[in-house]
Amino acid sequence: MSRYEIRMAGVGGQGLILAGQILAEAAAIFGGKYAVQTQSYAPLARGAPSKSEIIIDTEEVDYPKVEVPDLLLVLSQDAYEKHIKTVKDDTVIIVNSNEVNIHGESGTDRKSMIHKVPLEDLSRSATGKNFAASIAALGFISCLTGIVSIDSLKMAIEKRAPKGTVEINIKALEEGFKACS
Repeated sequence: MSRYEIRMAGVGGQGLILAGQILAEAAAIFGGKYAVQTQSYAPLARGAPSKSEIIIDTEEVDYPKVEVPDLLLVLSQDAYEKHIKTVKDDTVIIVNSNEVNIHGESGTDRKSMIHKVPLEDLSRSATGKNFAASIAALGFISCLTGIVSIDSLKMAIEKRAPKGTVEINIKALEEGFKACS
C-alpha cells in the first residue's frame, strides 16, 4: 500500500474529529501502519464547517496534509459542494444520503464513484440514536476499502470513545460495515 489520503467533511457536532482520530489510531496503533490526522473546525459554533483528514501509509508520512483525497466522506450539503471540486477521477466518494442531495452533480459526472449511504438511518437502526453516523461511516469505509480492519477500529473505539458510548459506537460501526457488504 502506498499513501492513502482521506478527507471527512461536514459540520461541527457530527463527530468527524473523533472519527478521524479513531481511524488514525486504528491504522497506526492497532493496524501496524503509519498514520497522521489533522483537523479544522470552529469550536464555538455547532453547525460550522468541520473537517478531519487522515493519511495512512506503510511508510513514514512525510507531509501531513491531504492534497487530493483518495476517499472523500461528506456528511453535509455544504461540505459536498465545497469538497467535491477537490477530487480526482478515481476518488471514492461516500455521501450521507440523509443530508446530502447530489442532484446536478456540482462539479462531477462520476456518479458510479459516489456511494450514497443513509448514515444517520444506519446509526439510528443500530443504536436508537443518530449521533454515531460518522462511526457508521468508518464501518462502511473499512468494508469498502480494507484500509483498516473492523477489529482495529473496534479497539480504537474502546480506547478513544467517550465514556458510556463505546457500545453504541461499536454497534454503529458494525451496522456501517454490514451496509457495505
